[in-house]
Amino acid sequence: MNSLEASIRNTKSKGSVRSLRSSGNVPAIIYGGSAQNEKVSVSKKILKNLLNKENFLSNIITLNIDGKHQNVLPREITYNVITDQPIHIDFLRIVAGAKIRIEVPVQFINHEKSPGLKRGGVLNIVRRKIELKCPSEKIPKEIIIDLDGVDIGQSFKISSVKLEENVNPTIQGRDFVIATLAAPTVMKEPEKPAEAEEEGAVATAEGTEEATTVTEGDKKEGEEKKSPTEKK
Repeated sequence: MNSLEASIRNTKSKGSVRSLRSSGNVPAIIYGGSAQNEKVSVSKKILKNLLNKENFLSNIITLNIDGKHQNVLPREITYNVITDQPIHIDFLRIVAGAKIRIEVPVQFINHEKSPGLKRGGVLNIVRRKIELKCPSEKIPKEIIIDLDGVDIGQSFKISSVKLEENVNPTIQGRDFVIATLAAPTVMKEPEKPAEAEEEGAVATAEGTEEATTVTEGDKKEGEEKKSPTEKK
């Protein structure tokens, strides 16, 4: 679990918020549960390092707020439209037993063990993330799809994914597809047998010889026709 230092902020005007940002910090708010919302700030540098990590929005973070620890889940990040720098972040307070909605990334493993991929098959990923409804203490880090032994024509549906108790997809009523292993879009032309290639070469040679014979015959015939004229 990642941790992040945070400080209580008392910004009450746009000017004070701008001053906070210019000092290298990002304003944030913690909400959720029965407790009141808390205004805090975090280091922009440390936050950017966390943002570069995969699945930041689906991982619980421990905020160290002036010596007190609070588990939160990043929910929304606002960026500057010009500089693309983070300028605000919302944290959802984690409360034991409370259910939340969260998008969890799908991870595919054992590509090298798939006979379908070895034969040129294409893995068509329909959903790279799946939205789940689950208790905050049971948030899965990722959903694993194992490609070991998977051949062309097979598909992965949500029913094939093993989820913990009380962890359910938000889409109910249909067994939706996560990915399929399809045939290659361009099929390779089968190689000609050596025997067929030899027959083709012989046929070409015979055709060339015949054409040469006919040409020589036409030439002689032309010479014979010209002879009487030349005598005149």
